[in-house]
Amino acid sequence: MKNRCDDCMNYIYDEETDTYICLIDLDQDEMENFLSYATESCPYYHFLDDYALARKQ
Repeated sequence: MKNRCDDCMNYIYDEETDTYICLIDLDQDEMENFLSYATESCPYYHFLDDYALARKQ
């Protein structure tokens, strides 16, 4: 099942650990929400738009 983090530019694949991680430094409550997949209201969510730079050119 796809969650909102899959489309976030702060959620990247880490080759060293072979997992996906969030780049934002989360506090304890935010980390609990992240780990419980309660990410619908994440204040750090930014849509990963691969074409944003191309539109500016």
